[in-house]
Amino acid sequence: MRFSTPRRWTRPSELAFCAALLTGGAALADAGLLGDLGDPHLNVIPRTDDEAARVAAVTAPAESFDAPERFEERSAGAATVRARRNADAFSQPSGNISFEDELTFKVGNGLFRKIWVSAPSSTLASDGLGPLYNARGCQNCHIKDGRGHPPEGAEDTAVSMFLRVSVPADPGAEVPDIEGWIATEPDPVYGGQLQDFGLPGHAAEYRLDITYDEIEVPLSGGESASLRDPTYRAADLGYGPLSDGAMLSPRVAPQMIGLGLLEAVPAADILAGADPEDADGDGISGRAAVVWSVEHDGPMLGRFGWKAGNPTIKEQSANAFAGDMGLSSPLQPAVWGDCANAQSDCRAAPDGGDADGYEVTADGLDLVTFYSRNLAVPARRDMDDAAVLNGKRVFYETGCTACHRPKFVTHRLEDQPEQSFQLIWPYTDMLLHDMGEGLADERPEGRADGREWRTAPLWGIGMTEQVSGHATYLHDGRARSLLEAILWHGGEAQTQRDAVVAMEPADRADLIRFLESL
Repeated sequence: MRFSTPRRWTRPSELAFCAALLTGGAALADAGLLGDLGDPHLNVIPRTDDEAARVAAVTAPAESFDAPERFEERSAGAATVRARRNADAFSQPSGNISFEDELTFKVGNGLFRKIWVSAPSSTLASDGLGPLYNARGCQNCHIKDGRGHPPEGAEDTAVSMFLRVSVPADPGAEVPDIEGWIATEPDPVYGGQLQDFGLPGHAAEYRLDITYDEIEVPLSGGESASLRDPTYRAADLGYGPLSDGAMLSPRVAPQMIGLGLLEAVPAADILAGADPEDADGDGISGRAAVVWSVEHDGPMLGRFGWKAGNPTIKEQSANAFAGDMGLSSPLQPAVWGDCANAQSDCRAAPDGGDADGYEVTADGLDLVTFYSRNLAVPARRDMDDAAVLNGKRVFYETGCTACHRPKFVTHRLEDQPEQSFQLIWPYTDMLLHDMGEGLADERPEGRADGREWRTAPLWGIGMTEQVSGHATYLHDGRARSLLEAILWHGGEAQTQRDAVVAMEPADRADLIRFLESL
């Protein structure tokens, strides 16, 4: 990945944090580094000793691959839904949702699909868009609640993709009290992300320009693959040049399914998989993303976003409303969205704030959060097929499960029955991993450096084209197939990537079949 702007950043020492993390999540509090990385966003009923033993047994790695595991078809436990064969496969409510809460889900869906307009407007509940924005509605980016894609040719817009931007923070800048935090700040003119649309009288900030170079990769058995290596450019800048040292990172909208279940996984269970100094010598060094929660006013485990920059669905939603559409909410109260201090006309434009001053009310934010929390995961397909079972064996024996952890059991919860005590199969450890130079954006985010990404969940990945009308993968959509996505893996996953290149073609094909069944 290449950019047309220089990038630089510095990283503080984190040896103390790493040493604490090696002994598990509880050591964080003992070391006094990050406080209690618990789950303040959840009303948890603690597990009994018997339940903890059951969880350990049911989440143990598979040892036999001649038949599916018990409960494997139900990727999201009781929240799983039947796999539909149309584009609505990712748009169903949790399979265990109540009749009353299904109505709440549908109201939230209406807000998620809403098209926002500029202020002032007669449609008071829908005005406040912009003045600078990337999309007019949530579902414009999350196509059918699935993933976005890069623009396909000169005539296609980048509505489901944008560039984040930041610059190194000035020495002494105030930063969260989190060990290993890499200090950056928004570009003083363009803010934290580039918006490619503007209301009348407000110039768009840029046009996303992408060019690709093809890279041929020889594979075993006389096969080959072609990778497209992107170069990104912020063209047609509307407010002058980017700042010196500006760092850009391309992002496509991720799929939305299963978010509530990922939010309900105990932080301690995620932290237990972290191995920042590779103490077990397997070459995998997962690290926790720790971020500052605005809602809970303290450090929390990051779970959402390509670099796990948000701790909860609610904060992820509020930040998307602000950055993507310029809409304020109780967690992001600025009515001008991402407009920087230098964009005075943008900040002075009319807004759509209600009596409380917010364009997205507290109730509206809660409804969108509930909707996002309860987008269901479809059931597995063809999991007893011989090729799929062999592909699962290859997935395990190649070492892919070191990052794409198959199973968790969620917290038992007082007030979220849909997510409570479910065995789920997301195929992610939700940790940060060095993915190598090929995927590096060289733009740090919180504790994540320029080569690190959160392990993406794999559930539903085989339905991407059915839902979103395309089959592109990774954080910037460069991969046109699952095989291409694998071949871009480097860094901690270099050994696994090389094993896929060298394996028997039949095993490689079965590996892809397994991924398509998820």
